[in-house]
Amino acid sequence: MLDEDLPLALDLVSDVVFHAVCAEKDMETERSVVLEEIAMRDDDPEDLLHEAFCEALMGDHPLGRPVLGTEQSIGAMSRDALFNFYKKRYTLPRMVLAVAGNVEHAQVLRQTRKLLGDRLKGEVLPVAPRAGRARIPVRRELVLNPDDTEQAHLMLGMRALDRHDDRRFVLGVLNAALGGGMSSRLFQEVRERRGLAYQVYSSTAAYADTGNLCVYAGCTPDKLGEVAGVVRSVLDDVAHNGLSAAEVARGKGQLRGGLVLGLEDTSSRMSRIGKGELNYGDHLTVEETLARIDSVTEEEVAKLAKELLRRPVSGSVVGPYDHKDDLPSEVHEVIQ
Repeated sequence: MLDEDLPLALDLVSDVVFHAVCAEKDMETERSVVLEEIAMRDDDPEDLLHEAFCEALMGDHPLGRPVLGTEQSIGAMSRDALFNFYKKRYTLPRMVLAVAGNVEHAQVLRQTRKLLGDRLKGEVLPVAPRAGRARIPVRRELVLNPDDTEQAHLMLGMRALDRHDDRRFVLGVLNAALGGGMSSRLFQEVRERRGLAYQVYSSTAAYADTGNLCVYAGCTPDKLGEVAGVVRSVLDDVAHNGLSAAEVARGKGQLRGGLVLGLEDTSSRMSRIGKGELNYGDHLTVEETLARIDSVTEEEVAKLAKELLRRPVSGSVVGPYDHKDDLPSEVHEVIQ
């Protein structure tokens, strides 16, 4: 909003957050919207692939379930269940207020105290950021979603670091150098040198108690086996030999550039400080974050690669295959 409209915006947002009615009529409207989103998800092979990968890696753990839910769970949800969840979870000790833009800290505090009044009184302390260790059995699973697509979509990956692990900056550099851009090892080996896939990348996810590192590739079905073999060979090579100094430097440069460029967007600044408070109970300044990235060494990246890339691999495939037995042998060999 315009900076001059901050008081109105705070008033509207606080009213929605603390005085939601969850009316039956409105819930039915949103139920239809979510069911449409599920249908859209099912029409997007990459979205479908990612959820299948989470299922393969996490199994029956809640992290292995669809984020949107299922048609059955959304269809069966009652207004009372939704409202009770809202009343239990949407409370001040669990919340963070993040504001970015042409504002003054003291001004925001004054307006917030005026709006929330008695809610801010008392001795209640903030709920601490979630932490722990997920109890998930080690898995080597392959999930196939048959789909009449022109491309075969492949995702392979393993368990990685939770968001509280101090090595998360090392993992960020490893991921950027492994498959984070056009100069990355995977992009060069799979696309540039062999022309096997138009799109190939790696990514990470970090939760309160676990995480993952995964690789995606989309290719024609007849090249799926070769793509899986090349991805596996790249992961094996990096696990045993690490990355070159030039690759590590490029990975660090990509992380720094992405962070600084993101600061040009006000909403990104707001999200960054809000997520820092929610996830860690604090947040690093931009200068501190850049320093942590710069401090990552080639040896640290090699050590983490050796630890993570040797872990059991799970995977998912979306494409024109009726059964797992129809998949190329190279895909099964990666999972074994």
